[in-house]
Amino acid sequence: MAYASTNPYTGEVVATFPTATTEEVDAAIASADHAFREWHTTTVEHRASILQRAADLLRADHARYAGILTLEMGKVTAEAEAEVEISAKILEYYADHGAELLAPRYLHAEGYGDTDVAVVNDPLGVIFTVEPWNFPYYQVVRVGAPLLIGGNTMLLKHASIVPQAALAMEGLMEEAGAPKGALTNVFASHEASEQILADARVRGVALTGSEGAGASIAALAGKNLKKSTLELGGMDAFIVLDDADVEKAANWAVLGRHWNGGQVCTSSKRLIVADSVYDHFLAVYRAGVAALVAGDPSDPETTLAPLSSAEAVDILRVQVEHAREEGVTVE
Repeated sequence: MAYASTNPYTGEVVATFPTATTEEVDAAIASADHAFREWHTTTVEHRASILQRAADLLRADHARYAGILTLEMGKVTAEAEAEVEISAKILEYYADHGAELLAPRYLHAEGYGDTDVAVVNDPLGVIFTVEPWNFPYYQVVRVGAPLLIGGNTMLLKHASIVPQAALAMEGLMEEAGAPKGALTNVFASHEASEQILADARVRGVALTGSEGAGASIAALAGKNLKKSTLELGGMDAFIVLDDADVEKAANWAVLGRHWNGGQVCTSSKRLIVADSVYDHFLAVYRAGVAALVAGDPSDPETTLAPLSSAEAVDILRVQVEHAREEGVTVE
């Protein structure tokens, strides 16, 4: 697989990055493992200060960070800046609440008192994180902040179309004061996942992605007896019943279908509307879609982003043609 920054609006390939060799993958694991040996011995308060510093750095340079999202996956500027801010808020949340969340919980044991049985939260070590392109910072931070505050380190394999976003996250944690390797980016191939999960220094995997990717990673995790968490794609239904506020529902449906170019696991992918309100709903929805402005995602007037890649456009074109062949009216 090739790692490349391709402007989705123009099709221009801005930068390319070589796929990591077997030796480079091993070096990345070694870096993350070395960092873990230092990082997990620090206090929760120290780790919290690093996360807070990372949040502050994101906010201080929000335009640059947002610009990377717009460049690599076509996110409109307002949505890109919103992603930078929510990522800062997640880092801040774990900085504020990490000590509380990680504190031991004591259980009553008959005959032993109320404090003799403790549930503690110890770090596992290096966690392989496989993340998608649709929210290049948020997806890393929402998994990474709890891992890092808990004393783990991350080996990040990001989506191949957002390599500069992956490097930005790695650089952010280093600039914030985390040891080198606390968040280690690796431009690994899909096949390298077997090498990574077979390595004894890697203790688990967290994946957000498709069902196919999840099945593959889960199989490798099971084979190597590694803990895994999977957050896979959704097909959310947007259901409008006859007692709904139809205009409100239709306007939210427009947002739910087209926010982030419709590239969200919780996008309103199926609109199911009661017959009694269908015509009214469709009229409001049609007007809302017509008002969207497609164009350059860096232009403040643009409200509808391009899709993230030419491949995504090709897939959608096939889906639309298939729907037309099935008798669907395509507007």
